[in-house]
Amino acid sequence: MRVLHTADWHLGKTLEGRSRFEEQQKFMEELVDIVRREKVDLILMAGDVYDTVNPPAAAEQLFYESVARIRAEGCQLAAIAGNHDHPERVASVRPLVQSSGISLVGLPMEQALKMDIARTGEQAVIAALPYPSEARLNELLTLDGTDENLLRRAYSERVGLLMRKLAAEFSPKTVNLAMSHIYVLGGLESDSERPIQVGGAYTVDPSALSCGAQYTALGHLHRPQSVKGEGIIRYSGSPIAYSFSEAGQAKSVMLMDIEPGKPPEIQEIFLSCGRSLVEWHAKEGVQQVYRWLEEGRDAGAFIDLKITLTEAMSLGDIQSLRKSCEGLVHIRPVYPQLEQADTPEERVRLPMHELFKTFYRKQTGGADPEDELVNLFMELASEDADLSAEGGEAE
Repeated sequence: MRVLHTADWHLGKTLEGRSRFEEQQKFMEELVDIVRREKVDLILMAGDVYDTVNPPAAAEQLFYESVARIRAEGCQLAAIAGNHDHPERVASVRPLVQSSGISLVGLPMEQALKMDIARTGEQAVIAALPYPSEARLNELLTLDGTDENLLRRAYSERVGLLMRKLAAEFSPKTVNLAMSHIYVLGGLESDSERPIQVGGAYTVDPSALSCGAQYTALGHLHRPQSVKGEGIIRYSGSPIAYSFSEAGQAKSVMLMDIEPGKPPEIQEIFLSCGRSLVEWHAKEGVQQVYRWLEEGRDAGAFIDLKITLTEAMSLGDIQSLRKSCEGLVHIRPVYPQLEQADTPEERVRLPMHELFKTFYRKQTGGADPEDELVNLFMELASEDADLSAEGGEAE
């Protein structure tokens, strides 16, 4: 059978208030095209269908319409909830769609999924574990929390127990797959992933995934990557770059030909649907930025701009720059003279009004405060100092 692994769609997600919905629509169109072109029998969607537990209606409509198109191509779908998803919401229509080759799993189950592939006469058995939060596992870790290693070991052991229980239904005559939405130790993360647990206690040791699967499909980390462990364990990554920490990453889905008892033949299919996220550092100032824009550099991309300046930009300058390119998401002025003087020792030597100006520039992206605002700040600072002095005398 031919199986496609994808994850972390995050339908409804934005970038600093900028809609990514058109890109998400194009991804779903590209996914349907891949299913048609490659004659895919089964899609494993390893969690984070949506970006929030209460996604916009347009995101839900996009998901269900796309799934209908996938089924029209003869492809089945198995999807699990990720840490961004509301588990009941993902699985809410399961009774309506399960008989038509769509399996949506919101909460951990005791049985593996079984998907019959008519084209090949084979059956896929999937040890499918949605995002296993402590609450979803109904497992209260009563350790005192002071030893992260103990917490991680207990969590990994619980995940491993569930995976092995699901995998008990594997057979030499079936295609045996595993799927989960977890953070496996050794994986490389990016800024757009919501941490599964502060401090890393809820990370999973790769040994917990040793359950006899021919392929383990993971979600949560947005960078496509393999994980060291027993068998083939992979993150497919997100189909779209959702943060500037993903700048330069090639996005893809994993396609495999797999049959019972044999290692899969894997192919990475690169996607073209998402806008690029790029980082610029204009060391020659504003004119260099305008020159790059005139040259069409990174046309259509979202841009995180650092710009070296000797003089502060006004708010008018910043607005003019933004109007010249709608893809400018961040404008981060860099002042070499300020960076040199940005140590605690140097800040102590600066007069109060200069400290305020420095703070204002950083907060506004490089604009200089008006003299009236500086004077008002100095008046307020002076009044505060006088009140503090009076309070000291009263004591």
